[in-house]
Amino acid sequence: MTARQIETTKPAKKNFKLPTERALFYLVTTTGKRYWRIKYRLAGKEKKLSFGVYPESSLMKV
Repeated sequence: MTARQIETTKPAKKNFKLPTERALFYLVTTTGKRYWRIKYRLAGKEKKLSFGVYPESSLMKV
């Protein structure tokens, strides 16, 4: 994933994910907010952790 892909991504009618490597993904909401998130499992339950909102948390920081 490149910074250009992130900047040109438009919101849709439903939230959607743009995968990067492994469990890290970029979530784009219907309102246009963009989050870096990671999906993991703890004690058999799926959890998600947010690293921040783009552009405050850029590719270089994640």
